[in-house]
Amino acid sequence: MVAASRVVLRACKACSFITESDECPRCGSQTSKDWQGMVAIADYTKSEIAKQMGITANGTYALKVR
Repeated sequence: MVAASRVVLRACKACSFITESDECPRCGSQTSKDWQGMVAIADYTKSEIAKQMGITANGTYALKVR
């Protein structure tokens, strides 16, 4: 039996994009393990939530990042 590695998701402190990296692949800012809530944006041009959050690209984002 092989132990499964646990993936730790992180959120960008600047743009809230969710990634596994220590650095955001979208904007290059530092990421944090301390975040809450998740929203998936499929079409940011039609999404009211994306407009309110200032999101300009499709993807998965955290609602709150510390």
